[in-house]
Amino acid sequence: MEIEEVSSCGEALPLLSLNHVSLLCRSVLDSARFYEEVLGFVLIKRPSSFNFTGAWLYNYGIGIHLIENPSLDEFEPIVEPRPINPKDNHISFQSADVVLVKRRLEEMGMRYVTAVVEEEGIKVDQVFFHDPDGYMVEICNCDKIPVLPLSSSFKPYETTASFRKSAAPAKCGVLFMENEMMESLSMDILNLVF
Repeated sequence: MEIEEVSSCGEALPLLSLNHVSLLCRSVLDSARFYEEVLGFVLIKRPSSFNFTGAWLYNYGIGIHLIENPSLDEFEPIVEPRPINPKDNHISFQSADVVLVKRRLEEMGMRYVTAVVEEEGIKVDQVFFHDPDGYMVEICNCDKIPVLPLSSSFKPYETTASFRKSAAPAKCGVLFMENEMMESLSMDILNLVF
């Protein structure tokens, strides 16, 4: 076995944002319906070269990629609803109106649990529930709590323009510029609309 040693220059990867979350599901139809009707995602085209059942959904600047795997029942049969545990793995979405979220979940007959996080007098409301395959979803107003780095060396990616330019490999330069142009165009459109 040959091991290649890679030296680290001490800088993080040149990431831009979270692109998508991929989830195995028992039924693409049931899961897609949940993400459309409950969370407001929209089905989008996925590559036709895929030779497996799945679906791509998009909204809020993030994608949900569903991959059907009916054999999940062999490993984790859903005999009864599992307890909703806020400390379980989950994906979280920001909401401006958590009270409305709870009301809509009740109207849909969905089970959920709530939690309140308090930090220095600031309260954050959280609502947790499961998708059809038991994956945990959180809806919160977490933006109330400021993001305070524990390290003084923290530099958000957006503010390190020199890092962005030096970190992007030459072969990705065109794609990088296309992304920058699309971001600029999006901001211009938003400024015109509002």
